[in-house]
Amino acid sequence: MNRNAIVKRQQFRFMLLNLFAFIMIFTLFGIIIFNQVQHTLFSQTDEELRQVKQMVEEDFFLEKRPAPLEDSTQNETLENRRGNPNPRVTILHWNDRGEIANEDQIGTLLYENYFEDFTLEAENEGTIINMVFDDTYHYRSLLFENHDSSMGIAYTQLLVNIDPEQTIIDNFGQLLIICSLIFVVLSISASYILSKKMVKPIIQSWNKQAEFVENASHELRTPLTVIQNKMEMLLTVPQAKIMDKFENIAASLSETRRLSKLTTDLLTLARADSAEIQLQKETIRLDTFIREAVAPYKEIAESQSKDFQLNLQTNTELEADQHRIHQLLVILLDNALKYTAPGERIGINSYADERYIVIEVSDEGAGIKAENLPYIFDRFYREDKARSRETGGIGLGLSIAQWIVESHGGTITASKNKPEGTVFQVKLPT
Repeated sequence: MNRNAIVKRQQFRFMLLNLFAFIMIFTLFGIIIFNQVQHTLFSQTDEELRQVKQMVEEDFFLEKRPAPLEDSTQNETLENRRGNPNPRVTILHWNDRGEIANEDQIGTLLYENYFEDFTLEAENEGTIINMVFDDTYHYRSLLFENHDSSMGIAYTQLLVNIDPEQTIIDNFGQLLIICSLIFVVLSISASYILSKKMVKPIIQSWNKQAEFVENASHELRTPLTVIQNKMEMLLTVPQAKIMDKFENIAASLSETRRLSKLTTDLLTLARADSAEIQLQKETIRLDTFIREAVAPYKEIAESQSKDFQLNLQTNTELEADQHRIHQLLVILLDNALKYTAPGERIGINSYADERYIVIEVSDEGAGIKAENLPYIFDRFYREDKARSRETGGIGLGLSIAQWIVESHGGTITASKNKPEGTVFQVKLPT
């Protein structure tokens, strides 16, 4: 399976996952909002049912309680409340046979049209439920026990018309469905865009990995080929003296050292990528540390008739990994020495500003073209591959230097020196 097919399949998976997440979130949100709206609309109705239930129960209690003959006010109150405690509420009294006992109070027209075939459902006692009559009229119903042997009543059922509330709920449900369809369409578009963004870093990592493996394979193959050829040539003359084959042996040793450095650099970068390397920070006097670290390279520069200048002015301490800062200086100085000719200058400056300690390594060598400066920290990048081969460069040093600086929370940049050469500037937080 080619790479494009794998990428598209992974992007499709991301799209489905994002779409599923969006739909689940909106579905839960819609259910919560719908239930909340429904509860809010029915809460007042349910409260009215409970109040009427309480009034009905109190009326029957007053009826069973003997009242004094002179208490005419109580009798008038009882008669008024028994009539209709709430005009919105329809009261049905059921007898022991499951028949409506107050047909006269309901009215013949209402009874014949809606309640004649209505049956008692005792299993719903004490629960407020929704009911529909004639597939048109919606009611909230509350059934409760209300025994009165004198009137032949076993249950009382309260009904409240909720057609306005049900209309609002139906309209809200339709609106929610329309919004859901629109949201699904938007979710598909958003999921597609997000899946492309999610796949993008994967593609970039894949490309970098493929390039890294290709470059590493090439860099490993070259010294191995040289070593193999030189060893095979030595095998053709087993009686020859070492002195006669000195060049072959020296070339093999040189490629072995180059191969060893390459594998070390590759291992360093691999561990850096996996965060296996932990910095061992300690307090160092930066100027003193730089002066001691560059001393051997100063001698090399002088032996090559190159002008080596130190201008250290930080006069401060730094919390850093001593080994890694030394490795950083070695990488930058090694590059400076490789690309400068006799008589040209190499300089190291250090100073401190308000937030950073700055280390600059400059040279007056061939320099780097302006268009290539953004790429010099890429792994295996070499501006002039033929020249790098001659100087032993493999294009990993500056990548390691960048990792060292960034792991300390700093930055490293490269710019053109004047009139010629390159300046590497390292900023480390104080």
